[in-house]
Amino acid sequence: MRIVAFHNIKGGVGKTAAAVNIAYLASESGIPTLLWDLDPQGAASWYLGETPDVSGEKASRLLKGKTPIGKLIHATAYPKLDLIPAHSSFRNLDVKLAESDSGKALKSWLSPLSEDYGLVILDCPPSLSHLAEQILDAADKVFVPTIPTWLSINSWQQLHDFVKEKKLKPGKLHPFLSMVDRRKNLHRTMLENGGEGLKNRLRGYIPYASDIERMGETRQPVSVVSPRSAAAHAYRLLWKEVKLASRL
Repeated sequence: MRIVAFHNIKGGVGKTAAAVNIAYLASESGIPTLLWDLDPQGAASWYLGETPDVSGEKASRLLKGKTPIGKLIHATAYPKLDLIPAHSSFRNLDVKLAESDSGKALKSWLSPLSEDYGLVILDCPPSLSHLAEQILDAADKVFVPTIPTWLSINSWQQLHDFVKEKKLKPGKLHPFLSMVDRRKNLHRTMLENGGEGLKNRLRGYIPYASDIERMGETRQPVSVVSPRSAAAHAYRLLWKEVKLASRL
């Protein structure tokens, strides 16, 4: 089983859309895939037709070992793609992880899933936190959507520095350009020159496209709603690189 994360310290960069579309394409290719929506905002859950849960204390019970992770898993409408939907208690997960003795709780929760899944994808809240540290430790690869602006590249550098500071193998980080608008000079320049400062950058990029924005309305991956669109093609190319980088 491989564990990959989609993470950025900034919100609004196309992180969740990428996680959902890559999860769908992985399952479509025949890999049993689980997507865990760790962001309490629940966008990944929404995109896959699941309403985020607002009841109970599931994060606390998971931490105390009273709820096995398998009980949190839901089937989706797509074969070989399951989901751990967002839960309101996840907003306290970082605090509860910091209070626990182990720095490997997330990794221990994920370990039993290898019996059922070939790939686990973590859709992460935008932060540098205790939870982020455990995600960055547990993941085999971390894919970082980065808008081609200097501010966004600075955020990438902050994430890279955080991983180095925590001695979590910065080589596992792979940025890729997201929300690219070729009408903008800066976007074209960064796309054409390889993305200055983005070490290990994937060649594939995701365009700024209305088909991606419509995911909130259709609650389906782009490749389901608009399989011939430029956005669907871009996600397919990105999936090929994710698959290769992750050794799937």
